Amino acid sequence: MTFEQKIARLEEIVARLERGDAPLADSLTLFEEGTTLIADCSGELDRAEQQVVKLMKGPDGAPVETPFTDGEAAV
Repeated sequence: MTFEQKIARLEEIVARLERGDAPLADSLTLFEEGTTLIADCSGELDRAEQQVVKLMKGPDGAPVETPFTDGEAAV
C-alpha cells in the first residue's frame, strides 16, 4: 500500500469513527487499523525528512538542517 493509499484509508477510518454508526467491535478493529496506519505513515515521513536533511547542503558542502518556518510550505 502506498503512502497516499494509507492516508486515504486513514481518512476513511476517521470518517467512519466520527459518524459513530459502527458497532463497538468494528470500531475497535477500525481504531487498531488506524493506529497501525498512523505508525506506518509517521515512519515514512521520518525517513523522508531524514533524506531531505541529507540532500540539503551548506556552503562547505556539509549537510545543514534548516527547519521550516511558519508560513513556509513543504514542497
